[in-house]
Amino acid sequence: MINGKEASVGEFILHHVKTTEADSVFGDGPELLQSDEEQEFLRKLFLKPFMNSSQTFEFTHAAGVEYNALHGLCNAICAGEDLVDRSRDIARHLIGSSQHHNIKPGDLFVVKFAKLEFGLREYEAIGIYKFDEKEVFLESKHKGGSIDLRLKLGIGNAKPNKACLVVFTDDAPTLFVVDDNDHTTYWQQDFIGLRPKKDHVNSTSHMLELTKSFITEQLPHDYPIGKADQIDLLNRSVQYFKTNGEYDQEAFEQEIFQEEGVIQRFQKFGQDFQRENDVEIMQNFEISSQAVKRQARIFKSVIKLDKNFHIYIHGDRNRIEQGVDDRGRKFYRIFYDEET
Repeated sequence: MINGKEASVGEFILHHVKTTEADSVFGDGPELLQSDEEQEFLRKLFLKPFMNSSQTFEFTHAAGVEYNALHGLCNAICAGEDLVDRSRDIARHLIGSSQHHNIKPGDLFVVKFAKLEFGLREYEAIGIYKFDEKEVFLESKHKGGSIDLRLKLGIGNAKPNKACLVVFTDDAPTLFVVDDNDHTTYWQQDFIGLRPKKDHVNSTSHMLELTKSFITEQLPHDYPIGKADQIDLLNRSVQYFKTNGEYDQEAFEQEIFQEEGVIQRFQKFGQDFQRENDVEIMQNFEISSQAVKRQARIFKSVIKLDKNFHIYIHGDRNRIEQGVDDRGRKFYRIFYDEET
């Protein structure tokens, strides 16, 4: 995913946006901080919020992406147009997109990046950040033999409330988004105008989600399958994504589900999943390790028995057997080599 350790933070500009253009304050010149310490701070402030992102987006518009306002403004900055003028246009676009009375005013940064690593390649990028609130911090000054402490407000370690990183990848810009309130639509839809991108990152996430839903929800309706067998399928599915660099649909289906009837049911379930969730999943793609790491957390490998026991299954399915004794009590029998 995003690797900003060697990225260069170029010019950036700050505007303060309110509900009207007249009440807002527009910066009149870009800032440039180039020392090692300054660059390290800026990378942490502007790039760290995206480091764990496992979903990518792209610009969209009902009439065509060329009508997307932010898309055009970001492309203009990347092409070398004046950062001050175009960033002011971005601020005006945000003001026009955030007219609801509950939307807070805030500081808006527009930042240029160079040598930002994504997918083992370096790209130029533009970051747009909105901070609704400032942090309180202590400033200390030495005066002779005394120390003066003062409380001040500023921007430091806190994540932005809203952010969008536009990476100028080869096919089309790839977007990463931070939004502290997914229930509002103004940042993602009205201001940015985005949709999930059809790429290896989202294909990895969607395929893992699809597989989990099929194994835990659909498969038990179609076939008599026990909980231990479901967990075995989940574990083997995750293992496939962890140990392979490329996803191949046919190879995955044969390795995990094996039986032709189950494979056909899985394929039909996948078609329905994509239609109902309005997503597209490629049949062959590079597996995103970051997406696997995030999605694997929802693959539960535990059998809960009444309120007495939990059995965690992480490996060989053949080491656990299920049955019913002569008194009608259900049981699991577990085989192991040593106790640790």
